Amino acid sequence: MEQLKIGIVGLGYVGLPLAAEFAKKFKVIGFDIKKERVKELKQFKDSTLEVDTATLQLVIQPSFDNYETALTGLWVTDEVAIIKQVNFFIVTVPTPVDKNNHPDLTPLFKASETIGKVLKKGDVVVYESTVYPGATEEDCVPILESNSNLVFNQDFFVGYSPERINPGDKVYTVTKILKITSGSTPEIAQKIDAIYKTVITAGTYLAPSIKVAEAAKVIENSQRDINIAFVNELSKIFRLMNIDTREVLDAAATKWNFLPFNPGLVGGHCISVDPYYLAQKAISLGYNPEIILSGRRLNDSMGPFVATETIKLMVQKDIPIKNANVLVLGITFKENCPDIRNSRVIDIIEEFHSYHINVEVYDPWASEEEVASSYGIHLLKSLNFVDKKYDAVVFAVAHHQFKSINLKELTAENLVIFDVKGVLSKAASDSRL
Repeated sequence: MEQLKIGIVGLGYVGLPLAAEFAKKFKVIGFDIKKERVKELKQFKDSTLEVDTATLQLVIQPSFDNYETALTGLWVTDEVAIIKQVNFFIVTVPTPVDKNNHPDLTPLFKASETIGKVLKKGDVVVYESTVYPGATEEDCVPILESNSNLVFNQDFFVGYSPERINPGDKVYTVTKILKITSGSTPEIAQKIDAIYKTVITAGTYLAPSIKVAEAAKVIENSQRDINIAFVNELSKIFRLMNIDTREVLDAAATKWNFLPFNPGLVGGHCISVDPYYLAQKAISLGYNPEIILSGRRLNDSMGPFVATETIKLMVQKDIPIKNANVLVLGITFKENCPDIRNSRVIDIIEEFHSYHINVEVYDPWASEEEVASSYGIHLLKSLNFVDKKYDAVVFAVAHHQFKSINLKELTAENLVIFDVKGVLSKAASDSRL
């Protein structure tokens, strides 16, 4: 491993933490097509909040002048020519779905084209982005071959090691989550596994094939999606019975093998996306995945459901619906995290708008510019209002700051409080999932 030169393609939530860890032991070049991202990292700032400034100052190098002589460090760039020096590539670009929920592998294919243009004999390319089983060898490898004029498993090799990043989690960070590894030959698989073992303190699991590793990734989040869909459906049923779902779940959890899942919105770049990758592959093979897609439909229905249930409560309190003022707390896809990708809070907001309700959103974690660009929503800068009063408040995300909000200062006397995430006690809200 003395001659190992690592390149991380994609410096987002997944790539940057991994690059920072590898940079403590190897020379790492981090590549990202976003110039602004590279610029902020050179200033030791991470807008994703996954890597702190102290760590960035420790590993990021100011220039490439010392690259040849240095033993460790992280150099960041948006220039393709610079990554020619790399011999071990790790691809950590996003793999979203399009507006029709079909897998969008465009970022992955473009990253493969970029790497293919600088690929050399003996190089290894490891993919971490979520894909359907077979994508690495059947879709990405041909791109690498056509752009490099090299032969797969003769001139270059590939592997797959699915990312297991949990955005915002400061306990289970990248090194503390067991890592699945795989390679295109037995020898390369062992090499890839050994390299990851140098930084993953939780250990590694060497899968027997790349396809097995790919499949393991998509079922991890598909399983969570289906389990959450089940409790979301329970929430809908128990509301009809005037039974508090969370009290039911607390009681059921006393059984030793009960699986603890809570109802809520399912967004983000993993749980709400990965099932579509497996479903699309299954459909292409002639099988219609009933449970997977049913779970997706159920979970995608929860945003409008929260809005309509809130409106019902407003009607019960004789609050006029048209031109009512509603405050939505939180727009990120999860608590204590700035990530707004595929946030299903937007479904609540859009449903309110369909009833001509005025909606304002406050989220101290989200970027005002990013929210405006992605959703056309201008976030409130603070909740310090004197004259403004709201008819309803929806706790959509469980940011820790929301637990201490004084609702009496913000709301009218006759108001509705809907607690999606269980931020408040049962007595402090009118309803909760």
